[in-house]
Amino acid sequence: MAFFRKKNNPPPRPEQGYDPSGGMYAAAPGLERIEKEKKTARRQMTFFAVLFALLFGWMCFYFTQTALENKVELFDNDYNHRDELLAMRNRRGSIYASDSETLLASTQTDQDDEGNIVQIRSYPFGSMYAHVLGYAQLGGSGLEEYYKYDLLHSDLPLSEKVRYDNKENAVDKLYPGNNLITTLDPDIQKACYEAMENYEGAVIVTEVKTGRILAMVSKPDFDPNYIEENWDSLLADTESGTLLNRVTQGLYPPGSTFKIIDCIDLLQENPEAVEDYSFDCSGVFEQGGESIHCYDYEVHGTVSLEESFAHSCNSSFANIGLNMISPDRMSETLRALLFNSKLPYDLPYVRSSINMPDTLSTEGIMQMSIGQGTTSMTPLHLNMITAAVANGGVLMKPHLVDELHDAKGRTLKIYNNQEYGPLMSEEVAAQLVQFMRSVVTDGTASSLSSRDYEPAGKTGSAEFDNNKSSHAWFTGFAPASDPEISVTVLIEGKGMGSSYAVPVAGQIFDAYFE
Repeated sequence: MAFFRKKNNPPPRPEQGYDPSGGMYAAAPGLERIEKEKKTARRQMTFFAVLFALLFGWMCFYFTQTALENKVELFDNDYNHRDELLAMRNRRGSIYASDSETLLASTQTDQDDEGNIVQIRSYPFGSMYAHVLGYAQLGGSGLEEYYKYDLLHSDLPLSEKVRYDNKENAVDKLYPGNNLITTLDPDIQKACYEAMENYEGAVIVTEVKTGRILAMVSKPDFDPNYIEENWDSLLADTESGTLLNRVTQGLYPPGSTFKIIDCIDLLQENPEAVEDYSFDCSGVFEQGGESIHCYDYEVHGTVSLEESFAHSCNSSFANIGLNMISPDRMSETLRALLFNSKLPYDLPYVRSSINMPDTLSTEGIMQMSIGQGTTSMTPLHLNMITAAVANGGVLMKPHLVDELHDAKGRTLKIYNNQEYGPLMSEEVAAQLVQFMRSVVTDGTASSLSSRDYEPAGKTGSAEFDNNKSSHAWFTGFAPASDPEISVTVLIEGKGMGSSYAVPVAGQIFDAYFE
C-alpha cells in the first residue's frame, strides 16, 4: 500500500513535534530552553539596569546633600578659589552691632590703574572690635573669616540684580553682599574696652538666658584697618601674641575660680556638706608629706563650706579635694563640664585641659583643687560654666550672630538661641548662686557690695611662673536673684583678682545696669 503526502505538508523536522490538538508542530524541548534563557537574561539585564540607575541616583543625591551641608567648608577650602571669583562680582557685605544700625565693618570699592576692581575693608571703631570681628585680608580671622561665605554672597532677587547689570561703571555693577547683624552691644563693648585700659588680658560678657555674646575684648590688640601694613611686625612679635584672641584661644590656670568646679562636684556627691562641712584653717594645710597655704598665709579659722568659698580658703579646698571628693566622680564632673572636650562654640577656640584626678598624686590633687598645677582654661570656657550656674545649671550655646540680611535689609536667616543642656543640677546651681553672692557680700569681691543690682561671682589669683607672678580673675553674674548677664575678666600678670579684675568687672556691670 502506498502513502501520499500533501505537497503543502512537509515532513516534520527533527527539532519540531506534532501538536495533535491543533494539527501544528510544537516547539521541541531545545527551543523552550533557549526561550527561557533569553527571558532570564532579559530579567537580569533589567534588574541590573534598575540597580545601576538607583545607585547613580543615590550617588547624585549624596553628593548634592554633602555639598549643601558642607558648603561653607568647601567654600573655605584652600583649593577652592571661588571666593576670589565672588569678590570680582560681589561687594563684601557689612557687619553691624546688635542694634542693626551701628556699622562695625564695611567695604569701599575702587579701580586700580589697570582697571581691576579693588575692595577696601573699613573698620570704623579701629581696634575696639579687633579680635571678635577679625580681618578679611591675609587669610582672615574672627567673624570676617567664619562668615565669609555669607558676606561674599548676594541674595538679592534677580530682578534687583538686573539693575546693577545695567549700570555702566564696573564698580557700580557689583552686587552688594549679605549683611551680618551681630549680638555685640556697642555700649557694653566700649565699657569693656575702656575698663581694660592698658591691661593685657580678656573680657567676655554673655546673656545668661540666651547665650548671646554682648562683648568680647582681647588685649593687646591691633587696628584691622592697617593689618596689611603692620602684618610683618605683628608676626615678628612672638612675645605679646597680639593677633591671639585671648578670650577663646588663651589658656590660663584658673586659680581660685576653679573652686566653683570643686563645689559643683562636692554638692553633687554630698549635698549635706552645705550644713555639715567645717574646717579649721591655720593658714597651711599638710597631708601625705605635701603642704599648701592660703594667700599670704592668712589664717581663716573655723570656716563652713560657704565661708571657705567666700574667703577663697586654699587650705580648706585642698582638704576637700583630698578627703571629700571621689577622684572617679570628680573625673565625671570634669567631663560633664567640658574639660578636655569640644565646646559648643562655632568660631575657632582651644580646648581647656586638665589631668583627671584619678591620675594625680597628693600634691597634684591639692594643686588642682585650687586651680593650679596643669589645669588650664580659656576665659570663654569659664564664662560658660559661670553662665550655666546663673541659668539654673543649663548652658545656652554662646553665639555672636543674630541675623543674616540681604542688602535691602530683608531677613535671610535668624540664628535662634540654642540650649546646649544641663551642666549640673538645678539644686547645685542654686546653691552656687548663694555662695557666689556671699563672695560679694562677705568675701573677696566685697568692693562690689554697694551695687544695688546684686552682683555675684568668684575671684581668682593664678600663679603662672616660679616668681609667684599671678593672673587676676573674676567671673560672675548679676542680679543674683534673676541673672541677666555673665561677666568673665582675666588680667595677665597683675596679681590678686580682688584688686584688679573685680574693679574691671564693676565698670562693666555698671555700664549694663545704669
